[in-house]
Amino acid sequence: MQNEIMIQLPEKVTYIINTIMEAGYEAYAVGGCIRDSILGRIPDDWDITTSASPYQIKELFKHTIDTGLKHGTVTVMVDREGFEVTTYRIDGIYEDGRHPKDVMFTASLVEDLKRRDFTINAMAYNDVSGLVDIFGGMADLKDKVIRCVGSPEKRFTEDALRIMRAVRFSAQLGYEIEPKTKAALMEFAPRLTCISSERIQAELVKLVTSPHPENLKIAYETGITKVILPEFDVCMETEQNNPHHCYNVGEHILKSMQKISPDKILRLAMLFHDIGKPETITVDDQGICHFHGHQAVSEEIALKILKRLKFDNYTIGMVTKLVRYHDYEVEAKEKNVRRAVMKIGEDIFPLLFQVKEADLEAQSTYLQEEKKEKLKAVQRVYEQEAAKGECVSLKTLAVTGKDLISEADMCPGPEIGKVLHQLLDIVIEDPEQNERENLLKLARQIK
Repeated sequence: MQNEIMIQLPEKVTYIINTIMEAGYEAYAVGGCIRDSILGRIPDDWDITTSASPYQIKELFKHTIDTGLKHGTVTVMVDREGFEVTTYRIDGIYEDGRHPKDVMFTASLVEDLKRRDFTINAMAYNDVSGLVDIFGGMADLKDKVIRCVGSPEKRFTEDALRIMRAVRFSAQLGYEIEPKTKAALMEFAPRLTCISSERIQAELVKLVTSPHPENLKIAYETGITKVILPEFDVCMETEQNNPHHCYNVGEHILKSMQKISPDKILRLAMLFHDIGKPETITVDDQGICHFHGHQAVSEEIALKILKRLKFDNYTIGMVTKLVRYHDYEVEAKEKNVRRAVMKIGEDIFPLLFQVKEADLEAQSTYLQEEKKEKLKAVQRVYEQEAAKGECVSLKTLAVTGKDLISEADMCPGPEIGKVLHQLLDIVIEDPEQNERENLLKLARQIK
């Protein structure tokens, strides 16, 4: 099925497609770039599909890279920018639940589009033929539906990662998952065990940083989180009978992610900030739930999950610190704020205002305005102290370890660090003490 819609292809993409077509082959831009163009979005990359073989493509262009000849893919370089060009193909048997064991090249665009995951990703376009939409991708874009191409069971059996991609696309686009596709998600979710941690991580990040992170609930309802994030399932089953809360733990987490900016670190911090509550729940004589010590437990669980999903050390460090301190109480006084920044860290402390505000927004209205005003008061003090450039860490202390060795006659060793921290304590209490000669004098007295 062809459609009259017009898409403005980038100049380099047009050049590649025209070069291939002038040589007597078919060529189209295909997949996500077409979907995004129709939606008025700027595609991250442009993929091209063609009836030409990889070796024929290599003959047509001066600079190519053998990205995946076995699967029909050659990267064509145009002014140092790469574009993947893949031969029409029919996939063989998927033995590992992720990749076909082999592929068979075909001259049929229809056969190539038939093997793709969702209808909205199975459209092709060139300036001669226009939009080729065989499986109703345009209709599903209009109706805001995620639907598998052909049999959902077949698509998810071929590549289990598509199970997560369905939920991720629903979150990124705000679309519903078509009933048969959703039913197949529930049936095939256990197959996610054959997907690598790195792939799971990438899809989870795209989901939680999307405009609809609350669609993680769909992953819960379809059994996906039972496989990839079972700790979240327990949260969805843990009530919070407490005046400060109006949702269960899992729903509170989902709501808090909606209330914070779509930054990876911040969204992950909200995903994990209360993940330890199920392990710390107690119920008092009045039936009120309490979660004493959940911050430390949440940090431990977050660390375990982040490592399991192979996150990088920077992300792990930032997220776990935000989880640890998300409930940390600070009095809105200058020295209290300085001490809190020293304890928590200059990189983490300012992010806590967003975390705390999102946490509050996802709670009940009980004392909410008072809590918000208290948080704003602390933020005002912090901003004032930051503007003054007050010392809150060893790196802004007026003396260094080398100074203590050369000027205060101290010997190298662990005592240097102890003295520096004692000097920092003095400066936190009274910033005016942060002068080099004064601190050297104090150091001599301390030693």
